Amino acid sequence: MASPEIQKQLADIESSSTSQGDKGSAFTSLLNSIIASSAPEQLTANLTIFIDTILSDNVGIVTSRPVLAEYVNAISKLPSAEIKKEVYEYTLEKIRPKIVSFEEQDCNIREALATIYEAEEEHGEAAKVLQGIQLNPHQRQITDEFRLQIYIRIMRNLLEDDESISADIWLNRATLLIHKSEDPQLNLMFQMCQARILDAKRQFLNACSKYHQLSFSPIVAESDRMQCLSAAMTCAILAPAGPLRSRSLATLYKDERSPQLPQDYALLEKMYMDRLLSQKEVDEFASRLKPHQVATQSDGTTVLSKAVIEHNLLAASRLYNNIGVGELGVLLGLSGEKAEEYAARMIEQKRMSGQIDQIDGLIYFDSISGAAKEGGAAVGSAEKPVGRQIRRWDENVSALAQEVENITSMLQNEYPDFVAAHLVT
Repeated sequence: MASPEIQKQLADIESSSTSQGDKGSAFTSLLNSIIASSAPEQLTANLTIFIDTILSDNVGIVTSRPVLAEYVNAISKLPSAEIKKEVYEYTLEKIRPKIVSFEEQDCNIREALATIYEAEEEHGEAAKVLQGIQLNPHQRQITDEFRLQIYIRIMRNLLEDDESISADIWLNRATLLIHKSEDPQLNLMFQMCQARILDAKRQFLNACSKYHQLSFSPIVAESDRMQCLSAAMTCAILAPAGPLRSRSLATLYKDERSPQLPQDYALLEKMYMDRLLSQKEVDEFASRLKPHQVATQSDGTTVLSKAVIEHNLLAASRLYNNIGVGELGVLLGLSGEKAEEYAARMIEQKRMSGQIDQIDGLIYFDSISGAAKEGGAAVGSAEKPVGRQIRRWDENVSALAQEVENITSMLQNEYPDFVAAHLVT
């Protein structure tokens, strides 16, 4: 309960016949006294009765507006976050009916309250408070850059609360203003939000490209650049198998920084080399994924399981000229009918080249992995049988040479003297 003495002083100032300027000075002086002398358990009550008084109909806007500005500034200096939060929330409720008269003060309170919520990791509440800011005000002018800052801050909080659909709405608004920004930090935060939203929407190839670009940004800390690179590798692994993903895998595999992330790099290398993935490797990778990346889809599969099945199917197409539908199902850990369904979809979408003989239950593959990897001939392009055999032979020779090179490098790292004596001419 508020102090009777404070209540009396407030009533005296409110009913006095002095000028509006003198009333404002008296309210400000009393506010400083309340903050300096009130006991902690009574401070909230004293501040709420103070705000009730200055926002009453008996106090004019000319007085209440500057006093409220002083009040917001004074509250921000209180040491107790709990008291600040309680007082801010109460003040917002009192301002609501008169928001047109106190747009600037309402905005300042909401920004300060959102900061408290962010510190307490209540990101959903922070986003909700920021969404209440009047970004098309009647009584004041605000810049497009300020609007953009609020949009991005709302996006970041929504993403922390795993609300990617809502964040996408604010991304669309920010996209209309980002070209006007000359602030590198603001542009960077926008790009990061954009990458995270693409990731959350499971547009993994686009997200991979955004994350990879961010990993080269000079204004991003080194540790954050490596996190962006790791996120790019994760998105590339989760993307649908096909030539576009092969191109992304090649770009990341050839990035000299990638081996510094051994857990991600090991799986990325096997995918780039079109090797079959084991369930143990997949489970280990799944344990590091975010919830939306392992969520179950409408067909009962997860993004990861679908990506692995498609990858292993594509890898099988590099190993075999043809394979029975049943045998392919065993290889993929699926029924024969399901394996045929996956193969038919990938062939139809031109992410794999081949034909299905449903009478004999066989799938015939046309391997052009080299062209697909480097963005050469399109999947499904016409190529003579002899040309395909020569291309496959070249690929096998290249793969063998790469393995020999890898083994030689490992030997040189472990036994340099032996290599110098026996393998170096």
